[in-house]
Amino acid sequence: MEKSVSRTGKPRVLLVLHLPPPVHGPSQAGAFLRESALLNDTFRTRYVNLSGSAKLEEVGHFSVRKILRVFRLFGEVRRVIRAWKPDLVYLTPSATLPGVLKDAVLAWMVRRMGVRVLLHLHNKGVASSQDSVLFNALYLMLFRDSHVILLSGLLYPDVSRYVPETCVSYLPNGVDVPSVPRTAGPVPRLLFLSNILRSKGVSVLVDACEVLRGRGIVFHCSMVGALSADYPGESLAEEIRSKGVDDCIDYLGPRYGDSKWEAFAQADVFVHPTLSDCFPLAVLEAMGTGLPVVTTDEGALPEIIRDGVEGLVCPKGDARVLADALERLVWDTDLRARMGENARARYLACYTQGRFEQRFVEILQQQLHA
Repeated sequence: MEKSVSRTGKPRVLLVLHLPPPVHGPSQAGAFLRESALLNDTFRTRYVNLSGSAKLEEVGHFSVRKILRVFRLFGEVRRVIRAWKPDLVYLTPSATLPGVLKDAVLAWMVRRMGVRVLLHLHNKGVASSQDSVLFNALYLMLFRDSHVILLSGLLYPDVSRYVPETCVSYLPNGVDVPSVPRTAGPVPRLLFLSNILRSKGVSVLVDACEVLRGRGIVFHCSMVGALSADYPGESLAEEIRSKGVDDCIDYLGPRYGDSKWEAFAQADVFVHPTLSDCFPLAVLEAMGTGLPVVTTDEGALPEIIRDGVEGLVCPKGDARVLADALERLVWDTDLRARMGENARARYLACYTQGRFEQRFVEILQQQLHA
């Protein structure tokens, strides 16, 4: 669906981005930009939904329905460019198949129509695929003559083969976090909140809980998030039962709005044992609510969570080391409190929605005057 905000005498920016559903990091960022008063007051804006998937289960898979959506997307973007003549097209591409095939061709089409493209990468995977003849051709098509927004300097090596660093701007994600009063409980509570994907380290967390249980540690772990095709509910339930931790792990399903913030309020430690990530919004939300974070050395996470300051950073995929970190915070209430305070302070200094919004507008202004 397209939304237009008309402002005479201002630069025209067409934003082709992911919008919900499904709910994930890029679509949440897209929804915020669409409603941004600062963005829509600074520029004349139009929005086109880039998402080819209507459900989380469809992400990363081909289907006839998705192919039809892609053709409609191309037609819509062509119509808007011809009728409206934007000064800049902002695009949030995928780095991997099948999305990069669509996005590379779309970026090529926009340039052929005489409009500059600004790319904003919310994911990674370029460096691991660039030696493929197909991927190399797609990346050359995608990145040619484009300025690129990255979430962190730690992610630049992923695109360094195609984009000189002089053509890169860095924009950390930002989120809006309400005041969340902590509710004390008798048992230390761990919280995992993300889509239920194997790439998020769900199996590693279940294994770590088994280790903690074997050590006689008293704790409770809540898992919150939408199920996915590679991790259906019965599979998750069976894995939890098979590890003998069904009495200390609860899967609570997806939560949004007040019920999501209630889950943060009831937690003592946020755990995000991801195996593949860039800049997860859930970690920023946890920091904003004053939770210490246990996570992995993946993507920009070592920059967001400084090991020993806002939380603990573990090597990814190692359940025993993850269990060690969780045990340390389960036992040490003073350390939990100190790291939680540090996390809240770092969120306020670096990762609020207002900071993200202001920096995003600055980047657009720089590119329009470049």
